[in-house]
Amino acid sequence: MTKRNKIHQPPAVTVDIVIFTIENKELRVLLIKRANEPFKGEAALPGGFLARGETTQRAALRILKDKAGVGDVYVEQLYTFDNPGRDPRGQVLTVTYFALIPREQIKFEKGEKAQSPEFYSVKKLPNLAFDHGKIVEYAIGRLRAKIEYTNAAYSLLSEEFVFAELQRVYEAVLGRKLDKRNFRKKFMSLGLIKSTGKKLRGARQRPAELYRFISRKPIELIKFF
Repeated sequence: MTKRNKIHQPPAVTVDIVIFTIENKELRVLLIKRANEPFKGEAALPGGFLARGETTQRAALRILKDKAGVGDVYVEQLYTFDNPGRDPRGQVLTVTYFALIPREQIKFEKGEKAQSPEFYSVKKLPNLAFDHGKIVEYAIGRLRAKIEYTNAAYSLLSEEFVFAELQRVYEAVLGRKLDKRNFRKKFMSLGLIKSTGKKLRGARQRPAELYRFISRKPIELIKFF
């Protein structure tokens, strides 16, 4: 191999996916246990190498299905991490994706390649392989910004929900408590949700009004939350 070829040798490309959900009032991220070296047995984001002729988005969906047993998921591109020292196997850059999913919609399917998928609180993450800790941190920052200028919160809620559930999503993502009255006033001014005309009835609490998002497609807000 000539010196010129060594200099221009292309890096390998992987795809890693950050899936967020809300469970027990906490923001959680999906992790798997690595089956091979490097970092065998350690927690990591679902990820893998890009196959020849494959788009990174198609790879993301394939990896989620194979390694985490999760299918039918909407993913969007997050960022490309290309620090030369991020992978001990050599120069490997990763194109990352992220997704937001209500917990009840995630059904883990058993498969030969599945690697013990599990949701972890972002407040209590184990040591992660490669630079996956930095990737999760970056994704949290993107998510926090996203729910302030888009209607992205719908992706973490069921089709119908009570207002308290909506507030818990914002509190979990932002990592802080919000004043109930101020939150309701500010959010209702955005015109993103409307009443279904139905109420949720519980044995120990007063019936609560059910709402739904007017649009369950990504849109940017005219004014920020």
